[in-house]
Amino acid sequence: MRDTDHPVKDGVSWALPERFETDDGVVRWARLGEGGPPMVLVHGTPYSSFLWRDIAPALAQARTVYVLDHLGYGQSDKHEGQDLTLAAQARRFARLLEHWDLDEPSVVANDIGGAIVLRAHLIESARYRDLTIFDAVSGGSWERGLFQLIREHPEVFGALPGYAHEALVAAHIGNASHRGLLPDVLEAYLAPWRGAEGQAAYYRQYRQLSETDTRPYEASLADITVPVRLLWGRHDRILPPEYGTWLHERIPHSTLNWIDDAGHLLQEDAPARLIAHLLGDSPPSRTAR
Repeated sequence: MRDTDHPVKDGVSWALPERFETDDGVVRWARLGEGGPPMVLVHGTPYSSFLWRDIAPALAQARTVYVLDHLGYGQSDKHEGQDLTLAAQARRFARLLEHWDLDEPSVVANDIGGAIVLRAHLIESARYRDLTIFDAVSGGSWERGLFQLIREHPEVFGALPGYAHEALVAAHIGNASHRGLLPDVLEAYLAPWRGAEGQAAYYRQYRQLSETDTRPYEASLADITVPVRLLWGRHDRILPPEYGTWLHERIPHSTLNWIDDAGHLLQEDAPARLIAHLLGDSPPSRTAR
């Protein structure tokens, strides 16, 4: 692996040393902490486990924390022909839990990570101790904005000059933060998508994301029995607060907490409050109500 594959912030390299082999390539992952109850942190697009660089070490003081880069993202393999649909990522996630020998971990997810873990639970029969979802794709009509344009015109975006592609990706990532990203953080998020290979990988994963993979489990959301905590940034411009309300209404026993002064990326805009929620008591289960 090249040194440039390791995002760096404040001189610290974020590397995933472990490998999980799949038919479509290698998924990179890491484990932090020992002995505490397991917790798995799941990123969305166009990000990677670098999102958890400050959150995971803090949680690892009390939990055994697992992080991964989905296939096609971050330090995991990226190449033409990969199945990067939500359905495929959910199957890989369920298999990865088995590989880790985790029977019922706590699972935390945002952005498309929410759809991945919901589909893994409801269709692939992955078992969780509890589930925390924030600012996430879950169901309903979520193909919108820039994402919808990329889905409709992938050949146009794929042909953009490199400088225009980088500017577009930087603007899209920056739009996810209400407070703004530091230059070195933005650079770390941009790095996997630079160059001809990175540009191809960026549009490859976006054009495969579809509501057709979330519709099959929507009717089963009310059947979830594990404790579910929902968090949502009040200033999320990617998936505005009504998406959090939509999911809360369909998982009747879930709790919903609004996070002030935060956008789509609570990891960047409100890390201390996110950690406090994750280290607090689990939300009440349906049977406890």
